Amino acid sequence: AALVLAFQVRLVMKAHSFIRENVPRVLSSVKDKSGTVHIPRISQYLYFLFAPTLIYRDNYPRNPTIRWGYVATKFAQVLGSLFYAYYIFVRLCIPQFRNSSQETFNLRGLVLCIFNSILPGVLILFLVFFAFLHCWLNAFAEMLRFADRMFYK
Repeated sequence: AALVLAFQVRLVMKAHSFIRENVPRVLSSVKDKSGTVHIPRISQYLYFLFAPTLIYRDNYPRNPTIRWGYVATKFAQVLGSLFYAYYIFVRLCIPQFRNSSQETFNLRGLVLCIFNSILPGVLILFLVFFAFLHCWLNAFAEMLRFADRMFYK
């Protein structure tokens, strides 16, 4: 459910950006009563849907070629990050909660269990953010030949 919600939020944000960039152009051409109304092509909109940006433009800077070695490296980093997060979870988080499920409930045990899980939880959070925001999005940016990766800098 969380992945579906995240995907829907992304689509709503992209639709908002598309409308925000194109409606003023259409309204100004109607207001000026000019014969030509620039409406984006469907290919431009589809490229925008998959490009790792939330700001719509008709054309983005593009790389001339796809570096497939870079794409493979990024996907390998995604897999490595997920396996490392799994390892941290299995080795550091599960034993804490397995031991607490066999004991009677007390506040001290709960607090110790939570505090012992804070560092592994933060490590897993960093790994997931690195895997998605850096590796996954850069791999798709490279496959789409999206060249403007320092847009927000």
